[in-house]
Amino acid sequence: MSDTNATLSPVQIERLTRRGLRLAQFTVAYNVVEGAIAVTVGILAGLVSMIGFGFDSGIESVAAVLVGLRLAARLRHGEADEAKERRTLKAVAVTFFVLAAYVTFEGIRSLVGGDNPDTSVVALVLLAASIVVMPLLARAKRHVGERLRDPLILADAAETRICVLLSISTLLGLGLYAVVGWPWLDPVAGFVIASFAVHEGREAWEGELVEDDEDET
Repeated sequence: MSDTNATLSPVQIERLTRRGLRLAQFTVAYNVVEGAIAVTVGILAGLVSMIGFGFDSGIESVAAVLVGLRLAARLRHGEADEAKERRTLKAVAVTFFVLAAYVTFEGIRSLVGGDNPDTSVVALVLLAASIVVMPLLARAKRHVGERLRDPLILADAAETRICVLLSISTLLGLGLYAVVGWPWLDPVAGFVIASFAVHEGREAWEGELVEDDEDET
């Protein structure tokens, strides 16, 4: 963060930090609502991919909370608890892996059991909304992260971009099921979610290494 002080004035740093905090707060609020709706729809309609999508929204909320806490501490002219932050990131990574295992297990169970999920207009609308909102949110986060040269904000922006791909893959799976009626499309979409969850888990686990590399420069 030392290079940031050389290129930005204190007023600019504070303005960008406050914007980053607002983006983190919006991310938490949006994902909590999105996750609650997704899990509810997934359970009622028997859609494995929507349940996984909802849990992913919850995990993204946790990441946004971490970013918000760090930025809030910076605004108070305090220091973030780096050791606690590292432990929390490790916990988030484990949660991603648990999510991947859960969605994979449910997807295999659905394929073997021959479950036929119901179509859901609510699920399709929710996913379409995510495809519209998340790219804008990711772009805004990346702008703030690049200006502040903050690796945590940039990692959060990358995670939001992954959510866009996740929304697209889930929407395609459910949309094709609604059109052609192939029940195996939903579990396959769930497997895609599992692969994204593993990727995000690795990124969260390696977040400590990113910070260590920056400290050595």
